[in-house]
Amino acid sequence: MEHGEAIEHPWVTKAIENAQRKVEAHNFDIRKHLLEYDDVANDQRKVVYHQRSELMDADEIKDSVAAIREEVIINTVALHIPPGSLDEQWDADGLSKALEADFGIDLDVAKLVHDDKTLNDDGIRDLCVKAADDAYAEKEASVGEELMRNVEKQVMLRQLDHHWKEHLAAMDHLRQGIGLRSYAQKNPKQEYKREAFEMFGAMLEQVKHDTISILARIRIQSEQELAEMAEQRRKQEALQFKHAQASALGNAPAAAGSPEAPPQQEAAAPFVRDGRKVGRNEPCPCGSGKKYKQCHGRLS
Repeated sequence: MEHGEAIEHPWVTKAIENAQRKVEAHNFDIRKHLLEYDDVANDQRKVVYHQRSELMDADEIKDSVAAIREEVIINTVALHIPPGSLDEQWDADGLSKALEADFGIDLDVAKLVHDDKTLNDDGIRDLCVKAADDAYAEKEASVGEELMRNVEKQVMLRQLDHHWKEHLAAMDHLRQGIGLRSYAQKNPKQEYKREAFEMFGAMLEQVKHDTISILARIRIQSEQELAEMAEQRRKQEALQFKHAQASALGNAPAAAGSPEAPPQQEAAAPFVRDGRKVGRNEPCPCGSGKKYKQCHGRLS
């Protein structure tokens, strides 16, 4: 067979066709699986973008924030005082600390329970919701309704964007290792859909909690406070300008009558050897009979 001559045989042609079909089928399965995984994130993306569009188009979200605040407070109470639980199972101190740390609510739940023996879990929940509503109404009255409406939208949009980005990163991390579930006799795609759904629900709950927590603890300055700070800043800048002028006038005569700078010291003269340099293998000049490198040359 000459070099460059084509190999033609029905067996060879059939083997090549079979190999091509297997490779194409494998690539098709890969693309199919990628699309199935992407569909999960795409469905969640539609939900998030729909909520974001509603937030952007809404004039105000006061009612939505009030409903979310009630839901978040109820969930916080349920973590420490489960519904239908006994008094011995209540964590009143933990609930007070959580309300103070997350929402800035100063409410001694243990004292309320001690003073009112008939207080049950529903009563505690209602008291906590009322305390949160009263604190929020007081903040809104101090800063103004219009400013509070703008802050609500900005905070919720920012939290939604922030947690959505983190959720996408977590989804990528889950997807990289989901194939190992097959070793446990589980369907990786079904496991991915199940865990992605749970993560998405947890992400939405975290958005609600963080939004209410930030709105409850944020320090919003009113227009009067901003005007007072601006006036104080102008006075401080004017005082610094006057001080700079006084310092410049005080330093001018001293600069004019100041003595000339002392001349720089002359550079040290280089070392000059008086006699011939002694070689390291020559006898030492001290008369010991040793070589210079084994006598005084070792010290130099």
